[in-house]
Amino acid sequence: MFQKFFTLFIIIPFIELILLIKVGNFLGVWNTLALIIFTAFIGASMMKLEGLKVWYNLQQDLSSGIVPTDNIINGVLILLGGVLLITPGILTDLIGLSLVFPLTRTFYKNWAKAK
Repeated sequence: MFQKFFTLFIIIPFIELILLIKVGNFLGVWNTLALIIFTAFIGASMMKLEGLKVWYNLQQDLSSGIVPTDNIINGVLILLGGVLLITPGILTDLIGLSLVFPLTRTFYKNWAKAK
């Protein structure tokens, strides 16, 4: 468990820093900052839209007497995607967007169900 947290808190920020430097050298500092801010705004908008859809579907399932497992997993994945989108970086933004976007979120949902 310690190694997982070590990887999460040490290795990933190191990779993010390298990616930001590489992208910054390629695009320039201001364009890189604009890219990070743009993905945060797009991600926040998508997170709000998808979150409201999941909330509506969750309420529909509960009123119908259906256990809303898929909607709960979707909600958790959208929340995790939102946290990753708030975190500055290229890799975290890409993973966050893939968690918020419905087509790619299905892959993560199936993986979570298997676990």
